[in-house]
Amino acid sequence: MQNLDVISVNLWQILISLANLVILFLLVKKLFYKPVKRILKEREDEINVHYFAAEQAESDALKSKAEYEEALSDAKAEADGIIKDAAEKAKRRSDTIIDEAEQKASRIVRQAEQDAVLEREKATDSIKREIIEVSSALSEKLIQREINADDHKALIDSFIEEIGDGNE
Repeated sequence: MQNLDVISVNLWQILISLANLVILFLLVKKLFYKPVKRILKEREDEINVHYFAAEQAESDALKSKAEYEEALSDAKAEADGIIKDAAEKAKRRSDTIIDEAEQKASRIVRQAEQDAVLEREKATDSIKREIIEVSSALSEKLIQREINADDHKALIDSFIEEIGDGNE
């Protein structure tokens, strides 16, 4: 029968073991559960703070990016405006320079035409005088006193004027 005593179930011992287990559980719960739960809560709060900070940093970064893109857009618009303004000023300046050059060229052409007319008139007058002198010298030698020199000169002047009127 000794064999059965070793295998036998002792109810009192089971109850004492269960009571020890419950006391040990309550003791562990009292001593360790709340501090561990508090430490876990602190870690969770710390992680939440880090998540919040990360979300805040991300939102700040997105806001900064939007501000940067807006500033970049404004800068591009301003640069486009400056370039457009400079192009318009250059166009106006080139138009002014071209107009001035055309006016100057027109004045030079008019002056050259006037000079050419004056030179032609001078040349015509010079040729008329030479013809008068040559013809009066020639007629004086040919006629030798039949017509006086003043009458002869008047005759040649009228003849040259008639020739000049016919050429124009």
